[in-house]
Amino acid sequence: MNFAIRSLSVLAYANGFTLWHYKGDGDTLSNMSRPGFFDDAADMLAGGDMVLVSAPEGGRVLCIAKQDGRVIAAALA
Repeated sequence: MNFAIRSLSVLAYANGFTLWHYKGDGDTLSNMSRPGFFDDAADMLAGGDMVLVSAPEGGRVLCIAKQDGRVIAAALA
């Protein structure tokens, strides 16, 4: 599925860091982790932000990085 801005919400914000939640109804964790999935929110997300994503098969914490205007979301180890 495609990114839906209405499914992205702020959980906490402090000192330039934002903790987000994204509920991916019908999305898989691997799809939400692919480069560019969060590009439509590039103006809201900052490098170093974290996104808690939830999907039908479970959840994951993604760390946000930016590269050439694209959003890269990498799973925390």
